[in-house]
Amino acid sequence: MKRKLKTTILRLLVMNNTSHDIALGTAIGVFIAILPLYGFHTILVIIAAIIVRRANKIAILVGTNISLPPTVPFITWAGYEIGRLMLGNTLPPLRWIDFKGITFNKILHFYPPLLLGSLVLAFVCAALFYFITFFIVKVLRERREHAKRSRHSHKKI
Repeated sequence: MKRKLKTTILRLLVMNNTSHDIALGTAIGVFIAILPLYGFHTILVIIAAIIVRRANKIAILVGTNISLPPTVPFITWAGYEIGRLMLGNTLPPLRWIDFKGITFNKILHFYPPLLLGSLVLAFVCAALFYFITFFIVKVLRERREHAKRSRHSHKKI
C-alpha cells in the first residue's frame, strides 16, 4: 500500500500538470470524500473529473482516500458536531451507541446537522489540502529540477 501510494505520488509529479492542477484535484477529492453522500462518491468523482478539466484526475482519486474505513467515524463525528454547533447545540451529541440498531428514521434525524457540518468541514479540509499539496508539489519539483541541473552541470565539466 505504501509503495503504491509513493508510485502514485511520483506519477503526479512527473505529469505535465501544474502544481495548481494537482492541488486542485486533491482538494476536490478531499471535498467529495468528506461529504456524507455514502454510495455516491464514485459518481461525484467522475462528474468532478469531467466538469473540472484542469484538475489532475489521479489527484482527485488520491484525495478521496482521506475517507477510508478507519477515518469515516471521525469524519462523521466531526461533521455532525460542527453541524450541531451551527444549529444551536440543541441536538444530542453523537455517540457510538447511536449506531446500534440504526434505522432510516434515526439517519434522517442525524442527517441535517451531519450534512451542514460536513459541508463546512469539507471546505476547510479541501482548502487546507490544496495549500499543503501545492507546497509539497512545488518543493519536490524544484528539488528535482535542481538535481537535474546539477547533473547536467557536472557532465559539462
